[in-house]
Amino acid sequence: MTVIAESDDSTSAGGVLATWRTLLADVATQIDALGAHPARTVVLLPYAQLMPLAERLWAQQFPNSFAPRFETTRNWAARVGTFQPSPNDLSFDHGRDLLTAASLLEGAGLGAQRALLVGPLLEMATQLGQMAASVPAELRPEWAAQARQSLPAVNDAALALDAALARIGVAWAANSDYASDVLFTRRVSDGLDALLIVEGIQADPLASHLADHYHDRSATLQAQVTATIGQIALHTCADGEDEAERAAACVLQHLALGRTPVALCAGDRVLTRRVSALLAARGVPLRDETGWKLSTTHAAALLHALLQACSPTASTDAMLDALKLAPAFDAAAVQSLEKALRRQPVRNWLEVAARSATPSPRLAALLTQVEVWRAPMEGRQTLGSWLGNTRALLEGAGVWPTLAGDEAGAAVIDALGLSEAALEAWRQWPAAQRRMALGEFTRWVSQTLEAASFRPPAAPQAPVIILPMSQLLGRPLAALVLPGADERRLPSTPEPPGAWTAAQRQALHMPSREDLRQAQAKAWGLVQRVPHVDILWRTSDDSGEPLSPSPLVQGLQMAAAASPAGANVPAPGVDPRVPRTLAAQPESRPAPSGAALLPAGLSASSYDMLRACPYRFFALQQLGLRTEGELDVDIDKRDWGNWVHATLGHFHVALKADPAADRLALMDAAAALATREGGLDVDEGEFLPFSVAWPGLRDAYLDWLTQYEATGATFESAETALKAQPGGLQLFGRLDRIDRLPGGAPMLIDYKTERVDRSKARVAAGNEDTQLPFYALLSGADAPRAAYLNLAEREAPSLHELPKLLALAEQLLAGMQTDMARIAAGQPLPALGEGATCEWCDARGLCRKDFW
Repeated sequence: MTVIAESDDSTSAGGVLATWRTLLADVATQIDALGAHPARTVVLLPYAQLMPLAERLWAQQFPNSFAPRFETTRNWAARVGTFQPSPNDLSFDHGRDLLTAASLLEGAGLGAQRALLVGPLLEMATQLGQMAASVPAELRPEWAAQARQSLPAVNDAALALDAALARIGVAWAANSDYASDVLFTRRVSDGLDALLIVEGIQADPLASHLADHYHDRSATLQAQVTATIGQIALHTCADGEDEAERAAACVLQHLALGRTPVALCAGDRVLTRRVSALLAARGVPLRDETGWKLSTTHAAALLHALLQACSPTASTDAMLDALKLAPAFDAAAVQSLEKALRRQPVRNWLEVAARSATPSPRLAALLTQVEVWRAPMEGRQTLGSWLGNTRALLEGAGVWPTLAGDEAGAAVIDALGLSEAALEAWRQWPAAQRRMALGEFTRWVSQTLEAASFRPPAAPQAPVIILPMSQLLGRPLAALVLPGADERRLPSTPEPPGAWTAAQRQALHMPSREDLRQAQAKAWGLVQRVPHVDILWRTSDDSGEPLSPSPLVQGLQMAAAASPAGANVPAPGVDPRVPRTLAAQPESRPAPSGAALLPAGLSASSYDMLRACPYRFFALQQLGLRTEGELDVDIDKRDWGNWVHATLGHFHVALKADPAADRLALMDAAAALATREGGLDVDEGEFLPFSVAWPGLRDAYLDWLTQYEATGATFESAETALKAQPGGLQLFGRLDRIDRLPGGAPMLIDYKTERVDRSKARVAAGNEDTQLPFYALLSGADAPRAAYLNLAEREAPSLHELPKLLALAEQLLAGMQTDMARIAAGQPLPALGEGATCEWCDARGLCRKDFW
């Protein structure tokens, strides 16, 4: 095997192209030296993106010569052979290999820990398989024996499970056939005159073994760029968003100066996607050579939403998400269902049909359609059956054409094997015959899509290329932008994957930590030789944790500090973003007129809203704006208060019907009924913190009730809806409870599950209180009495009567008449923006208080 080094000619901006000219000349020289025909010569390149460039440059440099075949090992193997893995082979198809791993664990007696061990086993096997695939098939048993010797002993109790997984992984990798095996066969050898290998930044084990296999007709060429150091700008950024914006601005600046192509190095995928989004918003064409996880695409999210909706424990939130995404369902019926559910939230979808005793025809049709749609996704099924039903699910939901016509959707179909041919193969494959529940199948889908990559289509001549730092070799670039150059995202020595020791890595032919350090150093050297380079890092992470620049960047800074004046050294970068001066335009408080929207009636809460903030009354009452209730929220004090109200209402109605009944039994029955009506029985554990306080409050209330009834008061009605027209106003409301006192006067009671001091403050507020005087007006009685019944969790029940009720009611009526007259006359309704009223106001975003 002959090693050819590149000449030492120095170049500047065209250094990479000069390297290619030298490299291709060396290729031609080696072809002649080996007596090979160019058409029967293979030139192995480090990665596929160099293939079209090499072919184009060869045609320019040797226009009258046959061209060798520029390949990568993967592309060469795919071209000279068609590989179909056997049932138990390691295929590097994550979805398929997950099932094979599960089958191997079952065979090794580890089926009980299958869910826990399948991931680590597949990770080990994938790393081992990459090494095993680089070895000729006849030498693989020797590699396996050497690998087994490096593993921990099975009798070591502390490492027994790890050792078992490693041995299964070695056996799996060693006994598999690989697509690359064809490259070592006589059929390929007979058609090959010469094999020329261009070394990359990191050694390729498969290329090394191919060089040994074809030792009499192979040569290795080293393409090292000898261009001078470019102009390097170092940018210190405040945080991630500042770094993304500044990186995008650097790219735009290079394009504006005519520097193309521009490379955007992808070290942190989240940061890179943010920069990509900023550039795409400016209409900059991008070619992403790294891609992103298929699981993050809209197509994958759509599929996941539909599968979540089919779960037996699906929430109404998940179901509504799926129904909105599926065009096969009646959109108007879905909207109607959502409105109903937000008025009376039901968490679990299975409860929806149970509570819709008499649904409308449209809603009934929707519920029936949903259950028909969900029915095939029940029970335990084989993978082939699940995938077939999933395709039927997508077709029934009307989203299959959308997926099939979208690049990401087609990638999802291909990754999962949802085509007709793939489905048939799944049905025949032995490892896919184990039955699983929907939850396990959904996890399999998620893991498969998480492991797959998606590269969006791009224009061939896009001026911006997103690529990893390890693929800079041989790329003729005008400029490079490298964000994420901090200590965490750009270490000087990358962490080797897996939990292998240094000795095991050597025995398994895996790259060592030193190999990775050298590869990183080579890549960093290529970064510096791009003509124009911007390197960016942030000084603090999203959590506020301080960050230092990468050790590689710190090396540049130290070299710059030690260099003489005038030398071409890295310099602090100038922020390319152009600052804009915006004139301050403070918002004034809104003060609309509500004359055209006079309310048809007033309730106690609506008028209290007007007194607290006129604009809030205008927005929420006159305009009728409402916030949509959440479907999946934690049970809170409001739910507890509503439950207590409902329980006492049911109890007193039942007690009035049967005064001699056992009161404790009636109260417990009322509590059970209120729990079912409120949907609090779906997740008993969530309501438990509130329900544990109920027995004490129940017993205390029954004791208080006995003393209260001893005064001669009797229960009359609960949850009583009333309307009245005092002074020409239309008033309406619902009273928690009306009792009758011995003299015949009504006692209007409103339950309060708040602290006692708050109830006391209400009655002490005098004419500041709205609720009880309003109820007095609603009752129409000549001499009513009204009180708050405090039902605090840790206090004895207590009645707090409002004194001077009639006088306060008269003042309240006069105030309402005045206020309604002012609104009718067009008086403004300003936003007051005072105190606690604003803290929980639904109209705060509309009045824009934070911008006054």
